[in-house]
Amino acid sequence: MAKRDYYEVLEVSRNATPEEIKKAYRKKAIQYHPDKNQGDKAAEEKFKEAAEAYEVLSNPEKRSRYDQFGHSGVSGTGGFSGGNMSMDDIFSMFGDIFGDAFGGFGGFGGFGGSRSSRSRRVSRGSDLRVKVTLTLKEIATGVEKKIKVKKYVACSHCGGTGARDGSSFSKCGTCNGSGHVTRIANTLLGQMQTTTTCPTCQGEGQSITDKCVHCAGEGVVREEEVISIRIPAGVGEGMQLNVSGKGNTGRRGGVNGDLLVVIQEESHPHLIRDNNNLIFNLFISFPQIALGTTSEIPTVDGKVKVKIDAGTQPGKVLRLRGKGLPDVNGYGRGDLLVKVHVWIPQKLNAEERKLLEKLQDSPAFQGGPSESEKGFFEKMRDIFE
Repeated sequence: MAKRDYYEVLEVSRNATPEEIKKAYRKKAIQYHPDKNQGDKAAEEKFKEAAEAYEVLSNPEKRSRYDQFGHSGVSGTGGFSGGNMSMDDIFSMFGDIFGDAFGGFGGFGGFGGSRSSRSRRVSRGSDLRVKVTLTLKEIATGVEKKIKVKKYVACSHCGGTGARDGSSFSKCGTCNGSGHVTRIANTLLGQMQTTTTCPTCQGEGQSITDKCVHCAGEGVVREEEVISIRIPAGVGEGMQLNVSGKGNTGRRGGVNGDLLVVIQEESHPHLIRDNNNLIFNLFISFPQIALGTTSEIPTVDGKVKVKIDAGTQPGKVLRLRGKGLPDVNGYGRGDLLVKVHVWIPQKLNAEERKLLEKLQDSPAFQGGPSESEKGFFEKMRDIFE
């Protein structure tokens, strides 16, 4: 099933402000919240869909790429993979929005009773940025690249917990393991309830009593990982693709960051890119253009033969339809534009000079347009004078 437009999901216009987007997401989050719709799979999917849309539209950089390239612009696989986020991932990433909406996890706390565990703060790993250089051939067809990245991964000795073993934890006494504290203050408007991250455990709900010696209690270690990236056809110089969850691993079981892939183009020895079109400058001799010839033209798929008619004028552009690059959003394919140039020899020997001197007085070699063409130009001149 095709993904819905993110603006349609949140029911906002394409020029909506960040505050309008946040407000629309908050409304959807409350409407489809799992605590309010227990056992309703459709509501859960809409909840995830709204989170996916907000994750992109709340980020100025991702929103710009989405506006320009659609779903393929915010993913290395042709579409955003936010739909694969778990519910805990969503709560950890956008918990600040849910906190107010649910009254410090009290407003809808009766629905499911699992909010306290979800409210624990989960750290998010940082994003990584890599550059990938592609040839025109790879851009034309799309390609899968395997790259080595040095990144933080979960410690294999402690499973990413940061503790020596399962018994090396103690519940935080300040928040009783919830990761947050709720305070009630008396004000002129009555009692006001606020919920904040626990200052003692920093939202984790527990502390480590015996740290893992391999990661020093961080839960992550720095290693080299080979990551496979599928790059769609038609990408361009400077375009950035997002591979969700392939960045640094978050501390102590946190959410992974993203891998940001910046596209670089390797220059082609003969072809010049102009958006989805390709340009080739064809140089032929004066006898060839006067008599007509057949030339081999390079394309991204190999060489093709093109007929140059006798009398073709320098500067003429021949269009080979569909021989350019595909559009990254699937809207057709560009053309190959062949611009004809005449190569004028810089030095002539005596025999060559004599031949040209004989030809220069021939009527066929006299410069300027024909009589019929002169009449046309004169009429055009009269129109604009």
